[in-house]
Amino acid sequence: MNQPADLVGGAKVVRWSVIDGRHRPTGGCRQIVAGVLQGAAAGLAICQYAGESNFFLFGCDPEWDPLTDTWHETMEGALRQAEFEYEGVSKTWNVV
Repeated sequence: MNQPADLVGGAKVVRWSVIDGRHRPTGGCRQIVAGVLQGAAAGLAICQYAGESNFFLFGCDPEWDPLTDTWHETMEGALRQAEFEYEGVSKTWNVV
């Protein structure tokens, strides 16, 4: 899986990580889209929309299209949520 483009879901990527064997999906958060329980993301991207101070944590498919999202007031909140969902991701972030 390649790194994401500069924008994911129309928001600027500030951190990203491929989800692979270095991570363990915790099952601590259930993401449901259109009534369907989603599996593990292929990658995570923490993004920020222009002019906004908050952050979104996107769970993405292999092409970095967002499948799920959570809103966070701070970067620290997004980082905590990511680790809550995928143990080990705090060690694999790529900072843009």
